[in-house]
Amino acid sequence: MEIKSFQEFYAEDFSHCYGCGTNNERGYHIKTYWDGNETVSKFKPKPYHTALPGYVYGGLLASLIDCHSTGTGSAALYGNLPDEEKGEYYPRCVTASLKVDFLKPTPIDCELELRGKIKELKGRKVIVEVDLFAKGEICVKGEVVVLQVPDDWRPK
Repeated sequence: MEIKSFQEFYAEDFSHCYGCGTNNERGYHIKTYWDGNETVSKFKPKPYHTALPGYVYGGLLASLIDCHSTGTGSAALYGNLPDEEKGEYYPRCVTASLKVDFLKPTPIDCELELRGKIKELKGRKVIVEVDLFAKGEICVKGEVVVLQVPDDWRPK
């Protein structure tokens, strides 16, 4: 049985995010999973994701950290796997604060790996720390505050 990503446990009407939405045909389709007490996502940049020749555009790196963190926050808030037969799904989170430190240029010719850790979980708020690796080296660090979306934000 294939393990589903956090994003595949979002409600259908909340699955349109450009970075991680399964219903966005043009999006990145980031998928996040637990790996022990960390979360992991992998992403292979395309040649058009370039900044300078050979390196990834920083805005893409920030958006990868953003979407990895909202998925991590959703999973942390829920606490376990939803029971699909009962119609359960992960709560949807949005970014309240995004801090990104670019430590070194990120090569474009490899798969990127994001690793997240829960720094704080309090009520509807989760603070996630993320390291983005390329070729085994940390290139970017992020700290993201995510908030659970209230039910009244659901599309009508």
